Amino acid sequence: MELRALQYFVTVAEELHFGRAAQRLGIVQPAVSQQIARLERELGVRLLDRTSRRVRLTPAGERVLAAARKTLAAAARVRVVVGEPAAVLRIGVASCVTRRLDRAVSRLGEGERPAAPKLVDLPVTARLDAVRNGELDLALVRGALTSATVRVVRAWSEPLHAVLACEHPAARRPSVGLHDLDPYGLRLPARDSDPPMHDAILAALPVSPLRPPAGDMLSVLFEVGRDPEGWTLMPAEQLDGSRSERLVRMPLDPPVTVDGHVVTSLATPKPCVASYVAAFAD
Repeated sequence: MELRALQYFVTVAEELHFGRAAQRLGIVQPAVSQQIARLERELGVRLLDRTSRRVRLTPAGERVLAAARKTLAAAARVRVVVGEPAAVLRIGVASCVTRRLDRAVSRLGEGERPAAPKLVDLPVTARLDAVRNGELDLALVRGALTSATVRVVRAWSEPLHAVLACEHPAARRPSVGLHDLDPYGLRLPARDSDPPMHDAILAALPVSPLRPPAGDMLSVLFEVGRDPEGWTLMPAEQLDGSRSERLVRMPLDPPVTVDGHVVTSLATPKPCVASYVAAFAD
């Protein structure tokens, strides 16, 4: 029994379609059919029920699928041990490293399907375009996001924190409410710098911003630090590890959260999507 035959079977089982499986594997469809037929002869069982309209696993196929995945995962770990690199997983991220990202990279490298994550720093819009074009395997995006051209799956939720100038009247409090902050002091980056995050913050605000956007987030933080009434909102995890003598961060009361999403192409197999989401989930 060859590992290649098991890989072909797992791919067909995930797609439930011989044509799509062949496309994923980069081979012609007859070669997939031949390998599956050979595997069925070796095992002496029928793994797939096929008709002109659909493909589905038999009860024996369900059992073999679980065993095949474990076998392929074990083979992948062996290749890593002997020095063959794991499959590269290209992940689009923002230009900051968080504990969640560190933890997920470890999970992806040690899971049933070991991967060697490669982090690619791109703006959000470019991140999504790269997933659509196949230049990235997945991207991480916070905020309000829906799309018909990529698959968007919520993976985690985190609080928004207020970032205030040190001279702000509320800077010594343990927490602050959005209604306690002067709307005129709010600074936000331009929407095109991160549309999903921008829209999520706007949805959380009790009133609309009164000042024009201040470029990117770095410009926003600079402006907040110069204004005794200045403030902005950022995801708590993006603030971890950051320090500034001109700024303070504090939780909101009542809390406000923002969702984090794993974004993949529509062609990414569902089991792969599930493993990516599990790696980044709480």
